[in-house]
Formats: sequence, C-alpha cells, structure tokens
Amino acid sequence: MFIWDGDPVALRLGPVLFRWYGLLFAGGFIIGYFMMYAMFKRAKYNTDDLDRMLIYIFLGTLIGARLAHCLIYEPDFYLSNPLEILYIWKGGLASHGGTLGVVLAFFIFIKRSKKYSFFEIADMLTVPIALVCTFIRIGNFMNSEILGKPTYGDFGVIFARLGEDFPRYPAQLFEAGAYFATFIILTILYFVWQRRPRGFMLGLLLFLIYTARFFIEPFKEEQADYSTHMALNVGQLLSIPFIIGALLIMLISWLYARKQAQKH
Repeated sequence: MFIWDGDPVALRLGPVLFRWYGLLFAGGFIIGYFMMYAMFKRAKYNTDDLDRMLIYIFLGTLIGARLAHCLIYEPDFYLSNPLEILYIWKGGLASHGGTLGVVLAFFIFIKRSKKYSFFEIADMLTVPIALVCTFIRIGNFMNSEILGKPTYGDFGVIFARLGEDFPRYPAQLFEAGAYFATFIILTILYFVWQRRPRGFMLGLLLFLIYTARFFIEPFKEEQADYSTHMALNVGQLLSIPFIIGALLIMLISWLYARKQAQKH
C-alpha cells in the first residue's frame, strides 16, 4: 500500500503557479520535438518545417482533447455553460479527442506543406506521441485525478490529498506503464525495422494504446457524468473504433507493401 499526498503544483513564483501536469505536458512536446528533429536529420528532411508541425499538433491535441472531454464526458454541464469549455486550466482533456485532433491537424499540415508523405511522417510521430501519452498520465497521477476504483484490499494507492483513507488502483500509473512500453517497442521498431510498411507503426501505436486503455478502463472510476447501462463503460466503447481502425491500417499497409514488393 502506498500513500500519495503530492502537491500538484511543482513551483510557485509569486502569483504564478507551475503545475506538474502542465510541465509534463509541455515537457513531452519539447522532448518530442527534439526526437523528431533527430529523425528529420536522419531522413535528410528540412528541419525548419518542424516548428510549424509542432504548432499544428499542439493545437490539434489541445482542441480535440478539450472538446471531446466537454461534449462526451460532461455534455450536460458544458452545453449549459459553453464558455467553461475555454477554461482548460480547470482540467478535462480526453485522449480519444486528442488523438482525432492530432490526426486532423497533422493531415492539414501535410496537405498545406505538400512536401511529405502522410504515413511516413506519421510513423515518425508515433515514437514521441507514445512518450507524451506517458507523461500525461504521470501528470494525472500528480494531480490525483482519473482515479482507479477502490481495491477493497491492502494493496493500492491512498490519495490522501483527496481526504481518502482507502486504497485505489493506480490506474494512471497502469496506463503510464503501458504507454511507456509502447514507446520502447515503437522506438526499437523504428530504428531496427528499416523495411517496415508505411503506416504500420501508426496502426501499431493506436492498437497498443487503445487496447491497453480498453483493458485498464474497468479498473477506473467512470469519467462520464452518465452511465452507458452496459457492460462496457464510455472509455471502452470509445476505444473500440480506434482498435478496429488500427487493425485496418496495419492490414492495409502490410498488403500494400507486399503488393509493391511483388511489382519489383
């Protein structure tokens, strides 16, 4: 059993507060930028394009994740108080929406730049994205949010900052561990598997992330302010289309690469 009473604020400079969640979120993007810089250099691409790409992806992540949280998990409150959607400092970001936001923003960037293949750069992005996902879940743990269900035993984490005296499953750390393992797998594949089909790593990222999410969701408290009245909760239901889409992306990329190889 572990008692967690960490302060979500990492640094106070007068009236300015630096929260662990924000620092980890931003830090993930910064580290991801340098990883992409190294990959661009390795592929002999123009690294000047990365600044614009990072802005597109950052905004896509933020807008998609915020809108998904507000409209999927707490629709009654936010539809009644639409201005609250803008108050991102109050928390509330959904990874499913963040994923869609990233894909859409990246697609727009690729179309406007007219320089790169969507799937080739997307495969590069899978490596830093998995790391960013890891940092975000650690940030959730630091904030004592996205809680696991009570364990009803002598194991788990007691979130003392919330005034609780019973252990919960550390669901945030379960996800962080799964996402970090995904990061390791994708990093190895990217640098070792040179003749991989384009788009395969994108499909693999989505498959690993959302399969992990599907199986971890039952250990978490329901995040939606309503019930599905089904065996599967909202997070699991939202993960299923991503898992199916991931399998289709991997299958299509594999078949396309095989077809191209047969031509030669």
